[in-house]
Parts: sequence; C-alpha cells; structure tokens
Amino acid sequence: MIDKFELTILSNLVYNEEFARKAVPFLKEEFFRDRTEIIVFQQINNFIVKYNNLPTREALTIELSNLKNITEEEFKQSKQLLNSLEIESNVDQQWLLDTTEKFCKDRAVYNAVLKGIKIIDGKDKQLSPEAIPSILSEALAVSFDQHIGHNYVEQSDERFDYYHRTEERLKFDLQYFNRITKGGLPPKTLNVALAGTGVGKSLFMCHVAASMITQGKNVLYITLEMAEERIAERIDANLLDVTIDELYDMPKKFYDDKIKKMQSKVQGQLIIKEYPTASAHTGHFKNLIDELALKKSFKPDIVFIDYLNICSSSRFKGGNISSYFYIKAIAEELRGLAVTYNVPIVSATQTTRTGYMSSDVGLEDTSESFGLPATADFMFALISNEDLEELSQMKVKQLKNRYNDPGLNRAFILGVDRAKMRLYDVEQSAQQIVDSNQETEKQLNEPSGPQPAESVYDKFSGFKVWENK
Repeated sequence: MIDKFELTILSNLVYNEEFARKAVPFLKEEFFRDRTEIIVFQQINNFIVKYNNLPTREALTIELSNLKNITEEEFKQSKQLLNSLEIESNVDQQWLLDTTEKFCKDRAVYNAVLKGIKIIDGKDKQLSPEAIPSILSEALAVSFDQHIGHNYVEQSDERFDYYHRTEERLKFDLQYFNRITKGGLPPKTLNVALAGTGVGKSLFMCHVAASMITQGKNVLYITLEMAEERIAERIDANLLDVTIDELYDMPKKFYDDKIKKMQSKVQGQLIIKEYPTASAHTGHFKNLIDELALKKSFKPDIVFIDYLNICSSSRFKGGNISSYFYIKAIAEELRGLAVTYNVPIVSATQTTRTGYMSSDVGLEDTSESFGLPATADFMFALISNEDLEELSQMKVKQLKNRYNDPGLNRAFILGVDRAKMRLYDVEQSAQQIVDSNQETEKQLNEPSGPQPAESVYDKFSGFKVWENK
C-alpha cells in the first residue's frame, strides 16, 4: 500500500525540479517501505544522477521494462504507481522540504532502532551493543544541509573576514607551546602527548589542567589509569606550591589556609572523574558531560582524558578487530566528542619499546596504531633521559601540527619540578638542541597568537592604489 506522502515525494521528484535538486542527495531507498516505492525511487534517482535532468514517465516506464531483477507483478504495480504520479499545484516549497526532511529523519531513526534490535539479538556479528548510541545519533543527525561548497570567487569577502577573525584559543602557561599552537588550543580538536612509561604524560596533563583553571576555565579531567584522589593530589601540589610529600605532613589548618588562598586566585572549576581501565568510551563521556550540565550547571571548556589507549571504543569490540583499527576508532570517537561539545580534548599515548629507549622519538614510535597520529590535530613527544633528568628538564618534540608549521620550533626544552608536578619555561640559553629550528629570543618575546590586522599589515601601508583613467 502506497502512503500518501511517499507518493507526494515521488511525484515532486519527477515534476518539481527545485525540490528534486535539493532533496535527491539526502533521500535513500531504505527510507521507503513498500517494494514498489523502492523500485520507482531507484529508477528516478538513477536517471537524475546519470543525466542530471528530471525523467519523464515514459523514460521511467522504459527503464522499468529493462529491469531483470523484478517480477511481472512488481513491474505491473510499479507502472501503476508511475501513472499515479502527478504534480500538485501551489505547493509551498519550504513546507515540502521541511516535511520531507522530517520524513527522512523519522525513517532513519526507525531503521536505526531495527538495526539496534538486530545487534542486541546477536544477528549482527560486526557491531557490539555499544555501537547502538552512535547509530541512533547518526540517525537523529539526518538533515538537509544546503551548503554544497565554497565558491572561490563569490565568497572572497567571507574568506577575508575569516583571515582576520581572532579564533578563541585556550592558552598555555608555557611560552613555546603557545608559539607552536599560534596562541593555544582551539576548540573541536584532539591533542595527544606521546611518551614512554613514567616520562610525564599525566604530569603534563595535570599541569595544563591546573593552569587552565587559574585562567578561569572549566576543566573536566577523566582518568582511566589513576584514582581520582591521585590526580587531585598532583593538582594540589601544583596549585598549592608544595611537594607531594609535604601534602601528607601538612596540618589541617595550614592545608585549609592554602586552599582558601588558592580559591581566591582560581576562578575556574575542575571535575575529576575516574573510570575502570578499558571500561569507558565516548558514550560514557557524553553522558557524564550532559549529567554535569544538568545537575551542576557545569560546562567544560577543555577535557583531559588520561589516557587514550586504555579507553574502549563505542563502536567495536576489542577482541574482534586489530589494534590499528581499534585505537584509530577510539581517536576518531574522541575527536567527534570534541566537535560535538566544541572543546579541545587533550590525551596521551604510549611509545613503543624502541621509542621508550630513543632520544629522538618520531611518529613511527606510536604504540599499537599509526591510525592515531593520522586522526590527531596536534601531536608531540615528551622525551627524557638521564642527562635531562639530572638537569630537571624534559625535551618536547613536535610530531604533527595542524595549527602551525611543525618545522618551526621543532624541539625545545621545558623545566620539570616533579615534586610539585609542575612544568616551567627555561632560559633561552638552555635550549641547546641540534636542528631544532627555534625562533630567536627577540621573536620569542613578541606576542604569540593572531595580532590585530593593522599591526600585521603595516608592511602594506606604503602601497599605492592605482586607478585606471
């Protein structure tokens, strides 16, 4: 039985060019339930895609007669459906598009629910039940996006505005990190530290988390490796300016005074949430963020996940897929989370055994999956050795950078105070790294990040504008 609105859609695909041009890219054959509707839609869609024009009923009848995979009864019913197609005069185009979009979304959700039932019943061997939230999210995201590309000539003004727009970034309290990121981390990005065991992945994330809340930013710190109390302990040492050992010997009144003094300076909020290792994925993280917004009116400005390799995937079971695809899937899901909530995500990953012993770590030293650096926006290595440890220093090397030229300031040195879980800038004289392509001290003292247009374009101030006469 043919539903009336499905008949309206098929009629307008044949007779309404404005509607067809806008709707065809988003309509799918699985949105139609009747076999006859599917057959007719397939022929209309194939004709428009192939000939870039609307088909006539006669052309569709000929195409139907050439099909080899339909029965005589299906051909008869399809021909009857074609003959019933007619244009409706005075139809509101926007109403038609909006109603068709709702039709597509409803059918996508319906199909997603059926697919979820199939997964739960064990009839889908490729996907686990954890993939169901993603399937439903994709179905709910169905929309008629009319943006079909950037017109290079006509949209030059928009490009100029983009070039001069100051993008909101979350600044580091470390000079070189601001330099290599052009002023800090932008939202909707995945940023990954690569380091061996015990080098300082968690130290780095705890230090940056502490610096963010001192800037008035809201920080969500998700840990799958250490207990919540251990993370809080490190951030306490950093913000209270005491060693971790002193925290355990400190009298309660002295500790309370320190906390009160720190609270007068720290405007941001910090939430630390612990999950068991390898048990949580982006579905859990989304629920946490939504729950925090509902119960505590807390919206994070930045999210730390300690660390990526011990998360689980919301789409795949670890036992049925190689580590390359599994870790890549986790990275893609985390980056999708960053886009969904408009925040930068900072995480970490382990080096291979070879990378752990190397003094010059590269992307090839990423453990388990090379798909991770392919997905990350910004990736850097934290490197330590006996000589650096004696000097209380750490080497940072850029591995991938979508914000700036990774060849500039390729490597640099940071000071490390492990007792207080802090990182700090060292004197320029300590930056003795071969082939690091570092900026000069004068350049480093200049402001980092985007500058006002007038200061950037002073060099154009002397240009003359010539007029044709």
